[in-house]
Amino acid sequence: MADYTGPYSTNTGTALQGLSINDNRRMFNFGERIAELAPQQSPFFVYLSKVAKKPTDDPVFKFLEQRHQWQRRNFTVKGTVSNMTATAVGAALTAGEDIVIDCGYNETGMIEAECQPRFILAGQVIAIKFDQGVKRLKIANDAYEGAANGFVWAGSNGSGGQLTLTSEKLIALDAIGSGDDISDDAQGQVLGTAWAEASKAPEGWEDALFDREGYCQIFKTACNLFSGTSMATKYRGIANEFQRTWTEKLMEHKMDLEHAFLFGNGGLGHDVQNGGTSYATEGSGAPMRYTHGIVPYTETNGKTYNFSYASSGYDAFLDAMEDFFAPESGNSGNKLVLASRKVITYLNKLGSGSFLNNSVGASQYSLDVQNIKGSFGHTVTKVNTIYGDLHFVADPLLRGPWEDYCVGIDMKNVAYRPLAGNGISRDTFIETNIQDNDVDGRKDQIITEAGLEISLPETHAILKWS
Repeated sequence: MADYTGPYSTNTGTALQGLSINDNRRMFNFGERIAELAPQQSPFFVYLSKVAKKPTDDPVFKFLEQRHQWQRRNFTVKGTVSNMTATAVGAALTAGEDIVIDCGYNETGMIEAECQPRFILAGQVIAIKFDQGVKRLKIANDAYEGAANGFVWAGSNGSGGQLTLTSEKLIALDAIGSGDDISDDAQGQVLGTAWAEASKAPEGWEDALFDREGYCQIFKTACNLFSGTSMATKYRGIANEFQRTWTEKLMEHKMDLEHAFLFGNGGLGHDVQNGGTSYATEGSGAPMRYTHGIVPYTETNGKTYNFSYASSGYDAFLDAMEDFFAPESGNSGNKLVLASRKVITYLNKLGSGSFLNNSVGASQYSLDVQNIKGSFGHTVTKVNTIYGDLHFVADPLLRGPWEDYCVGIDMKNVAYRPLAGNGISRDTFIETNIQDNDVDGRKDQIITEAGLEISLPETHAILKWS
């Protein structure tokens, strides 16, 4: 834990870390140092500042999400399909019921039910689960889009879209006999393509990038005006009241950032006091921006898993992790999990009914749970699963309504975005002596203009315990 007694030097002392703010009307960049103040109290901001800092040159920053197309070319058969046979392996299917399919991803790769499988093309080899086992089919090379050639698209590219594969344009690569039907909701997968020598180029397809935006919020914390008299007075307890107050204000400012990045509700508004009509509507006031917070943003756009203090152990936990670490979501395999102290206590208990007992003592498997020293002053409970690692860190702000919460964060898909452009940085800085020139006293303030970028929200999750 870093130990700061004040953000500047005294008249007789040495400047803290080489920083002195006793000069008249100066601005000091404090961006890298504020994260070091009491790191146990604001773990999320510390990790963001140290490993996920990415300045932006616009207070409304836009970014694109890419979900790689090659990870998700699977589909679902809609309705039962019967009367499909082939005279021989390598022959086209005999006339019968056509196969209607859709997929669970839209064109940007986001999970959405009943979407058109635009990745299905002529020349592909596909696998479908028949009642008597998985069968491989080749889509004829001349089965290009259009009813006459074997492809019939229905609906939109979003929800409600489907594709019909005409049976005569499907070539059996496995034996398919009478009565070997396909059940409703049977799963299928693209296996690749197969083309003859000297054949022409096939049709192509592409996915789309998803556009999101984030916002830089302006944070301000002022040290109230100290008169010249009060600054020259020696007080009981801590002699220099101005220094004591400054230390508290730096911590207050950092905790404002931590609160906003955890619980903020991102969006645009206008300042009501300066002529706007409301916080959320357009008006003539000055622009007001609010950063996204990881907890409400993940609850709305990410994943949520529910566990029980009384009974959840290895099996329930592993079932959730199988989905949470799914590779098609773009997961990195390592998650920072900010947890309430109540959850951290439960994870580390050894007695009957505890997580460790339910997971290690009562299971035929072993769950690797270790307490290790983190890189930034935190004690980390590392839970290793077969799918990836969870690094639990206690966050004291997860209390009250969030006392049963954990927030699983993929640090590859979040970023701290301080505003910095045209050679000016709005990362945390200090303005000194902002009082009027004729005032016998001093007033300073701390300013940060920054926001939280949260991408691929399906790689983040809320873990709720009850």
